[in-house]
Amino acid sequence: MIVWTVANQKGGVGKTTTCVGLAGWLSLMGKRVLMIDTDPHASLTNYFDYDSDAQEHTLFDVFLNTELSREELLQAVLATKYRNLEIIPGSIALSTLDRSLGSREGVGHILGNALAKLSGDFDAVIIDCPPVLGVLMVNALAASSRIVVPTQTEFLALKGLERMMKTFEILHSTVAEPFNYIIVPTMYDRRTNASVESLQIIRQQYGAKVWKYYIPVDTKFRDSSAQHVPPALLIPDSRGSRAYKFLLDHLLETGGEN
Repeated sequence: MIVWTVANQKGGVGKTTTCVGLAGWLSLMGKRVLMIDTDPHASLTNYFDYDSDAQEHTLFDVFLNTELSREELLQAVLATKYRNLEIIPGSIALSTLDRSLGSREGVGHILGNALAKLSGDFDAVIIDCPPVLGVLMVNALAASSRIVVPTQTEFLALKGLERMMKTFEILHSTVAEPFNYIIVPTMYDRRTNASVESLQIIRQQYGAKVWKYYIPVDTKFRDSSAQHVPPALLIPDSRGSRAYKFLLDHLLETGGEN
């Protein structure tokens, strides 16, 4: 089971769109995909037309009781309208975890331990992160085999990317292996100097860690979100959707490489 985390310490850079973009294509390949919404704002949950506040079970239950069995964990998994796509919803209650869990031993591996119990149920897991370093992001990073860092190609987003790189450095001492991450430029608009120059800076500063292509600006993403449908299932031939297929192919082909 592959586990990919989508993370950046800046909001509005395309994290949720990236999760849905990759998950949709994986589902079309026949892969059983579990999406996990670790953001208290629950954007990924809302994308699939679920009211995060109305669910009997959410990701909060997974953190609240670390001894849940496989069967109990599956109670938190919601089916979507689309074949092969399921989700563990987020909720506003997740925002209390940093305070309630504190420095409890093993707190950074709760999600990874839970996913180990579900390894036979899914082929791929994609985790959407909040833009804040805390217990939720730490769990998502520790549980993943690959980290996708979407970075909007505009100057304000460069600071968020810089903070994300520092986070990797800080957390490196707590994990056995270095984080395996890839930076993915998003919302690229070649018509604007700001976008072109930002992409150049990202490539210059981070070199081989940056995906050689980019996700372009595409208004079709808004159409997909409004209809609660992954782009791959609604508009597979749009330029943005095709870009996520290229990214997925790259991730699957390269494994530990960028």
